[in-house]
Amino acid sequence: MSKNKGFSSTSANRYSLALYELASEASKLAQIEENSSAFLTLISNNEEFDNLIKDPTLSQDVLINIINKVCENSKLEVLFKNFVSFLITRRRFFYVEQILRSFIEICSEKRGELKAEIKSAKQLTQDEINKITEELSNNFNSKIKLNYEHDQSLIGGLVVQVGSTMIDTSIKNKLQQIENRMVEA
Repeated sequence: MSKNKGFSSTSANRYSLALYELASEASKLAQIEENSSAFLTLISNNEEFDNLIKDPTLSQDVLINIINKVCENSKLEVLFKNFVSFLITRRRFFYVEQILRSFIEICSEKRGELKAEIKSAKQLTQDEINKITEELSNNFNSKIKLNYEHDQSLIGGLVVQVGSTMIDTSIKNKLQQIENRMVEA
């Protein structure tokens, strides 16, 4: 079965922006962002819940009841619960993960944060991560929201990406460059 071409990243952004505006008007932006992160964590950590989201055979009533219980048990905001219920009634619950990720990105952008990703060959301590974040903040004159990943395949070094700027000092990259030069010669 082909992907649903009727729902694009533009559609996800529209729902995300609507949630942002609702949360902003209700002065609950921080709480809704926390709820979104908690909900995304639940999806990624609970395979049964993830399968439930993707199950097209469940009725809207069953899904809404489940979401009500999840929101009640997790003490999520009523606004968040209503938004997720709205997605169910509009048959967009399948895209909840994409919508909530987009919402978190919008919140970050509105705060003026830049998104940065770091991959390192060795496990970094929290102090090292904090120093890198501080250095990036100074260099880019902006708050940095950092995603860190330990990647042993790099062999050594770091890969840092801030926006469209990428710095790759990994040994894996250097070996790839040497291999490319040898092939060209």
